[in-house]
Amino acid sequence: MAVFLAIWIIFSSQFTPHIEAQDFYGNIAEYLNNIYGIDENAGLTAFPVLNIPMGGRAEGMGTAFSAIADDISFIESNPAGSSMLNKSELAFFHNNWIADTNIEGIAYSIRFMDLGLAAGFKWLYTPFTEYNIYAERVSNGYYSEGVFTLNASYSFLSSFYFPGFSVGMNLKGAFRIMPDYTDDWDVIIEDSGSSQSALMLMADVGFLVRFNLLKFFIAREKNASIAFVIRNIGPSSMSEPLPSAINAAFSFRPVRPLIFGFDFTFPVNLQEMSLSEKMHMAFGVSANVTRFLSMRTGLLLKPGSSRISIGSEINFEKVTIDVNYTLDLLTQLQPMNRISLGVRFDMGDRGRSQNTNRAEELFLLGLEAYSRGNIPDAKLCWEEALRIDPKYDPARESLEMLQNREDLIQRIEDLYRLEF
Repeated sequence: MAVFLAIWIIFSSQFTPHIEAQDFYGNIAEYLNNIYGIDENAGLTAFPVLNIPMGGRAEGMGTAFSAIADDISFIESNPAGSSMLNKSELAFFHNNWIADTNIEGIAYSIRFMDLGLAAGFKWLYTPFTEYNIYAERVSNGYYSEGVFTLNASYSFLSSFYFPGFSVGMNLKGAFRIMPDYTDDWDVIIEDSGSSQSALMLMADVGFLVRFNLLKFFIAREKNASIAFVIRNIGPSSMSEPLPSAINAAFSFRPVRPLIFGFDFTFPVNLQEMSLSEKMHMAFGVSANVTRFLSMRTGLLLKPGSSRISIGSEINFEKVTIDVNYTLDLLTQLQPMNRISLGVRFDMGDRGRSQNTNRAEELFLLGLEAYSRGNIPDAKLCWEEALRIDPKYDPARESLEMLQNREDLIQRIEDLYRLEF
C-alpha cells in the first residue's frame, strides 16, 4: 500500500509544478508515520488482552475475520458467527506473545438450528519480578489478565436459499491480577497489588449477512458477506476506558479455494472521544491447497502496532491444527516474532447435514415419481422431505405447485359442469 501511495504522489507531482520537494517527502513521511509511527492516543485503554488474538485462523489472516467468521475464531471477531457455523467446535489455543508473556485460550460453540451458543476463556500471564539497586530480587509473581465470554446469536429469515441475517452478542467479564510490589525501602507493601487489580463487565454486538456476488463456482454456500461489530462496550476501569471499537468488514470468495477478508476498525474512547486511537485496517487471504491443507496470510495496518502474519491449517477427519507465525512491529521497524498454535475438534453438526441429504434424496424421488405421472407418491416424498427438514424449500415449492395444479383442475371441472 505504501508503494502505491508513493507512486501516486510521484505521478501527481509531475502535473503539479508548484509542489515543493519538502511537501512531497513530507507526505511520504507522514504516511509511513501513520503505519509505523506511534499513535499518541495508544495505551490509554485498560485490558490490552482484549486486543491480542488467541490465535487460530483469525490471527493467521491478520485479524481480518469479522465477515468470514466460519470457525470458532469468530468468538473474538464477530459474536454473530455462532448461528452460522456448520459444526460444533471445541478449540484450544496457545500464543507465545512478547518475551515471556503467553496467552492460553479455550472455546466451545454449538448450534441448534438458527440459534448458536458459545463460551470461551482467554488468559494472559507474564512473570513479574522486582529487583532493588543491588540486583537482589525483592518481589516476584505473575501479572495476569483474563477474559470470560458467553455468546449467543440467532439467524433471522433463514431458508434453503438464504442463510439468514445473524445477530449476536458476547457478554464478557475481564479481570486483572497484579502481584504485590515494594516501597522505596524495598519492603513489600501488603495488598498493594490489589489496588491495581480490577474486574470489569462489557459486551460485544455483531451483525452478519451472507450472499452471492460474482460467484464463479457452483455451491450452496454464499461467497460474500458483510459484517458490523461493536466491541468492548462497558464502563471505565479505574478511570481507564475499555478498548471499545466499531468494526465494518467484508469477505469475498471469487473461486472455491480462495477467500479474502477486509476489516476496518474505528477505535472509540468512550471516556473522551478526542482521545480515540486512529482508524486501522486489516487484510487477509486464505487458500485451500489440498482438501486437508490450506495456507493463509494477513496484514494489520495499525499505527504503532502493524503486523504481518502467515499460517497454515492442517485438517484431519475430526481434528484441525492451526499454526501461525507473526511479525509484530510494535512501534518500531525492528520486528518481534511469535508463534501461535490452535487445535480444533469437530464435534459434529447434530444431524443437520444428514437431514438435509435425506430431504434431498426424497425430493429427487418425488421428482422421479412426478415425471412418471405418479402424483400421490410424489406428494408423499415431498411431504416427508419437509418433515425431516422444514427449511427444504424446493419440496415446499413442489407441494405448492401440486396444490395449484389441483386447484386448476378443479376450476376446469367446475366450468365443464356449468356448460353441460
